[in-house]
Amino acid sequence: MALHMTVEISRDSAESLTSQIQVFIRDEVEAGILQPGTRLPSSRQLAEDLSVSRSVVVEAYGQLVAEGYLEAVQGSGTRVVRHLPQQPVVPLLLDEDVAPAVRWDLRAGGNNTPAFPRTEWLTAYQRTLRTAEPGGTGYPPLAGEGALRVELSRHLGRLRGVRADAQHLMVTGGFAQALGLLCAVLPGLGIDALALEDPGHPGQRHFVRENGLRPVPVPVDEEGLVVDALAATGARAVLVTPAHQFPTGVTLSAARREALAQWAHDVDGWVIEDDYDGALWYERGPRPLALQRLAPERVVYAGTASKILGPGLRLGWLAAPEALLHPLLRVRARRDLGSESFTQLACAELLRSGLFDRHLRRLTELSAGRREALDEAVARHLPGATVLGAAAGLHAYVRLPRHVDEAALVAGALRRNVLVRGGAGFHTRPSRDAPALVVGHAHLPRSGVLEAMREVGLCYTRRAG
Repeated sequence: MALHMTVEISRDSAESLTSQIQVFIRDEVEAGILQPGTRLPSSRQLAEDLSVSRSVVVEAYGQLVAEGYLEAVQGSGTRVVRHLPQQPVVPLLLDEDVAPAVRWDLRAGGNNTPAFPRTEWLTAYQRTLRTAEPGGTGYPPLAGEGALRVELSRHLGRLRGVRADAQHLMVTGGFAQALGLLCAVLPGLGIDALALEDPGHPGQRHFVRENGLRPVPVPVDEEGLVVDALAATGARAVLVTPAHQFPTGVTLSAARREALAQWAHDVDGWVIEDDYDGALWYERGPRPLALQRLAPERVVYAGTASKILGPGLRLGWLAAPEALLHPLLRVRARRDLGSESFTQLACAELLRSGLFDRHLRRLTELSAGRREALDEAVARHLPGATVLGAAAGLHAYVRLPRHVDEAALVAGALRRNVLVRGGAGFHTRPSRDAPALVVGHAHLPRSGVLEAMREVGLCYTRRAG
C-alpha cells in the first residue's frame, strides 16, 4: 500500500525544490509532527505526489540522512531516526554527520587522518608526561596552559601575522565552543544579531539561532563578503572566513578587508575571523595574512587544530581584545573548567620542537597534490565547470554551467557510490541559476579524487549532453 505525505512547496520561490522539501521535513521532525520511527513515502511516490523529479526527492532525503534526521534501511524504506540527537546542530557545524555508506565520500569537512603525525605526536606526548609537574592532573588554567599560549602567540604571529601576546590568547575545545562563548558574550555588548556569510556553513545558522542570536545572511561574491550589504543590515557583529571563504574558497580582497575593518570601527562592532584552514595554503604567491592584523582591537581571531591535526583533539584558540577576553573567561567559568591539559602541553611541544611545522609542510604537499588532481578531473570530466577560489585548504567549490541540474547530478553521483554535496545546501536562498558542487578532497588519495570525479563526470555527461 502506497504511503503519502503532505509537503508544502512553492514553484514561485527562489529556494530550490530540493531545499524546500528538506527544510519542510526537517521542521516537521523537530516539531515532533513526524515521530521517531515514522516511515516516509518512497522517493518515487513522493516525487509523483508533488509532481517533481524523483532526483529532487532523492537529494532531499539524502541530505536529511546525512544530517541525522532520517535513516534509510534496506527493505524497510526511509524512516525518521528513532533517537534524534540532543543537539543536531553540532554535527552540522562540525561536519561529523551520519551519511550513507559509499565508496567515495566527497563531503567538505573531512580531515587528513592518514596524515596524522602519529610518531611526532607520540614523541611530544611522552616528553610532556616525563616533564609534567606532580600536580599536572589538576584543573587546567581557564584560559589554557601557558606553555601552549606562548607557542601559539609565536606561531600565529609568524605564520598568520596575528597580533596577540599569550595574555590575549584563550585555548578552547574547538571552534564550536569558541562560537558558543562569543554568542553568550555579545548580548552584553548590546548585540542581538550576528551576520553570516551567504553561502556559508548551514550548521552555523542553526547554531547561532539556538545560542540566542539572530543570524543575518550577507552575500558573498568573488571578492568575498560584500561589506556594503553588511552595512545595510544594521548588524554590529559578523562571522567571516576571509582567507579561504567557506564554501566558495574565495579570498577577501584587500579593499574589502580595509572596508570591513572600517565598518567595525564605525558601528562600534566586532568581526569574528574564522581562520579554519588559513595555514593550508598552496596557491602561488604570498598568502593573505590574518584580518585581525588590521584591527586587533575589533577582530576576534579564531583558529583550530581540526584541519591540521584532527577534529578529535577538540583543540582551538581565540585571540581576543581585552574588552571581550574577560567576559569570555567569565562565561567559560560557568560552563566548564577548561580544556584537557596534556593535549594542550603536547601541542605546545609540537610547536616548540618544530615537529608541527614539519607536519604542516607534509600536509600542505599532500593537499596540493589532491587539489591538482581535482583541477585535472574537473577539466577532463566536467566540461564548462570552473573551480573557484584560491588553491588552499581541504575543499573546493566547483561552479557548474547554468543549464546543469545540480540536484539530479548529486543524486546520480550517489547512485554511482559517490557522496557529494550540491552548492544549494550552503545558501540561505538557493538559486537554480547557480549550480555548484562543494568537493572535499582531504581524506582521499590523488587516485581516489580522480576516480571519484570520473564517476561524477559520467552522470554530468549524461545530464549535460
